[in-house]
Amino acid sequence: MTSAPVSTTEQSIRSLACIIDLERYPIHQPDNPRTQALVAQCRAQLDETGCSVVPDFIRPEAVARMRAEAYRLRERTFWSKQSHNPYMTAEDLSLPETHPKRFFERRTSGFINSDILETDSDLRALYDWDAMTRFVGACVGVWPIYQWADPLARCPYAIMEDGHYFPWHFDGNEFTISVSVEQPEQGGEFEYVPNMRSVEDESFEGVRRVLDGDRSRVHRLIWEPGALQLFKGRYSLHRVTRVEGKGAWITALPTYVLDPETVNRPERAKQFYGYAMPIHYERETTRPDRLTD
Repeated sequence: MTSAPVSTTEQSIRSLACIIDLERYPIHQPDNPRTQALVAQCRAQLDETGCSVVPDFIRPEAVARMRAEAYRLRERTFWSKQSHNPYMTAEDLSLPETHPKRFFERRTSGFINSDILETDSDLRALYDWDAMTRFVGACVGVWPIYQWADPLARCPYAIMEDGHYFPWHFDGNEFTISVSVEQPEQGGEFEYVPNMRSVEDESFEGVRRVLDGDRSRVHRLIWEPGALQLFKGRYSLHRVTRVEGKGAWITALPTYVLDPETVNRPERAKQFYGYAMPIHYERETTRPDRLTD
């Protein structure tokens, strides 16, 4: 007797069940009460603070595989050591010296670009799974959303090691999804100011207060490997504090967007990923909003 053939959908669920804890978080079943409760929780947290964390979303063995992949590709990491303002733009000398666009801090961090991920990468499989995209869309309360067209930035690994620091900044995309892969011995804490700006108001004065040390609105987050973070990084000022000691801060960044045509500006692509591709120049004028990047 031969066994019944397994459908492609069943195969994909089985494959992803080796990555995501689908028993605890059955995101492939949107009508499941546990999934609906999780989505409601994430939405409420995002509305309140612009950030939601789902612990142990990725199975420990998958986290280990992601970590191993990141270390195998470490030699191909683009390490960036440069100064930038919160908007990743060139300095505008016509502005007052106190303007946040003229506030520059030194950044040292690395990216393993999406285009070099291994064929059997757990991160690539997670990102390409339509059920994951639908789940993210449900959590952020927006549909449709799309996998990012940016070939370098769609789902990279970010890496910081001893002495590295990622200064205050805004993201170029509407919201950011992160998976913690490894945490350092000390430091590497995620700090953010929720809803710092909006499409209608850049809130430059508020940004400057944070840069000057005002911590009245700053939230701090430390999450364990395997945790999933959903974050409104387009509107929330944020940074990663200096990494200290053994181990590395390794985070997977599967990124989803509202506009399927948008990619990073060439300047941002060069700053973060080492170079810009033709698509970055071709689509530079295609922007989702008029915010300073």
